[in-house]
Amino acid sequence: MRAVLTLDQGTTGSTALVIGADGRVLGRGYRELPQHFPEPGWVEHDLEDILHVTLAAAREALGQAAVTPAAIGITNQRETVCVWERGTGRPLHRAIVWQDRRTAPRCVELAKTGRRQLIHARTGLVIDPYFSATKIEWLLDHVPGLAPRVSAGDAVFGTVDAWLLYRLTNGRSFATDPTNASRTMLYDIGAGRWDDDLLGLFGVPRHALPEVRRSSGEFGVADAAHFGVAAPVTGIAGDQQAALFGQGCWQAGQAKNTYGTGAFLLLNTGARRADSTRGLLTTVACGPSGEAAYALEGSVFIAGAAVQWLRDGLEIITHAAETERLAREVTDTGGVYFVPAFVGLGAPHWEADARGTIVGLTRGTRRAHLVRAALEAMAFSTQEVLDAMTADAGVSPTALQVDGGAAANDWLMQFQADLVGVPVARPDLIETTALGAAGLAGLAAGVWASGEAFLAHRRFTRFLPGPEAEGVRARRGDWQRAITAALHWATQGRGS
Repeated sequence: MRAVLTLDQGTTGSTALVIGADGRVLGRGYRELPQHFPEPGWVEHDLEDILHVTLAAAREALGQAAVTPAAIGITNQRETVCVWERGTGRPLHRAIVWQDRRTAPRCVELAKTGRRQLIHARTGLVIDPYFSATKIEWLLDHVPGLAPRVSAGDAVFGTVDAWLLYRLTNGRSFATDPTNASRTMLYDIGAGRWDDDLLGLFGVPRHALPEVRRSSGEFGVADAAHFGVAAPVTGIAGDQQAALFGQGCWQAGQAKNTYGTGAFLLLNTGARRADSTRGLLTTVACGPSGEAAYALEGSVFIAGAAVQWLRDGLEIITHAAETERLAREVTDTGGVYFVPAFVGLGAPHWEADARGTIVGLTRGTRRAHLVRAALEAMAFSTQEVLDAMTADAGVSPTALQVDGGAAANDWLMQFQADLVGVPVARPDLIETTALGAAGLAGLAAGVWASGEAFLAHRRFTRFLPGPEAEGVRARRGDWQRAITAALHWATQGRGS
């Protein structure tokens, strides 16, 4: 059987799957990625750790599958910036992760200079530390000797996909795809190229950035030293666009939400670029054969990471799987609302200074209430983004496709269906990020003749709005009060 190896390099770890032509998972591997927090609000990853955990996960998956992959697909945490030596591949600084907020003051400064309209018109993005451009600028300003090395062509920048591709091909390929490029705040999504005005604004030479290639196509050949056999890399997409593709949301009006470290809701708008007036992003997605398309996106920075905090920070749960049982132990949250704005608020608010806020605590609050409030926060945040998306795009999805780790929680999926008022559809394989990268790679390599053939063996569990839906939707006003409290804390903290 022909098969595809897909590498899913995420924020907290790397997953590798071997997907057979019949859609079965033939092998699976996972390794956790160490996190570094050198200062409050700073988040970094070691580039060698990224490579090593990804290779280890891939070798585990290939060992289980006992097949030779026909192709390799890569999907990755987006916006995270890597910098390395062009000749050797040696990292020159830790990766600055998408969650990192160190450039918030610079973003405020940019907004005051009137750059907001230019950046939005070219990139579809808002000015925020989330995106790559100010991270690259920070590295140029703060890493001793880096700026002249970049100018001389001795050092380069890339998102995680470009870093992995570079190392897998032993430096022979320095490339990315439009979905990743569109998240850097340096890429003109209309013209489909790096933007000279923005490169000048942030001081980034064009030669220091990777070539942008079609998401489904030739990217290079992974050296045999890594997996025992040389294999072509034929698919690359940022994690959320890969998940959109993996769900089969290729046509305008189809939407999905991924519940991972953050929550990411994307609505495919096809060949039409839909610009938002409600804090959403316009980004590049993939059409049925991997060609560039457009999507509206709403990014919630913290979703599953809130559960991770309950486990590792407060230590009130041992495993994330406990949350479903605990949520069912109580009939409601006891009036508790949890806004997990640990690294600011994303869409539709875009408030970098917001921080985690819990309101409604009483002497009767128990850990089950906090756990349930953390799960509800994922659903309420998704509803906020979906409302804005529907208004901006002028279309209402008839269903919401879901994936990501937290999508395995039946209680959360039912609560989400009650809240949004449309069916929530969960695929049998919730790792659709990895599956999407496999699809893009497999289409280019001929493993699947079409997108329909790629999806032919998928099955879905559907959660329908139930008898609790009216009561659930009635609580949206209290969620908005909690959001207002978090926003007030942020704005009063800077005296505005």
